Amino acid sequence: MSTTRTTREDDSLEILDSSDVSLLDTVDNLLNRGVVLKGEVVIGLAGIDLIYLELSAILCAADRILPKEPPREPDE
Repeated sequence: MSTTRTTREDDSLEILDSSDVSLLDTVDNLLNRGVVLKGEVVIGLAGIDLIYLELSAILCAADRILPKEPPREPDE
């Protein structure tokens, strides 16, 4: 079973090393599809939770969120 794990790790490293995708391409792809980031923070003292904070953020291109307006006719 360890040989299978090593082979999978080697394959994934080979894919990552041979990739010609730039950071800009990756960010562009993420913004076109959209990304949700979610996190939780708990602040406590002596084993008692005092503050619970849940954070969520949606990252995507503005044209994905804003409604599309019909084209305006020129004023005459």
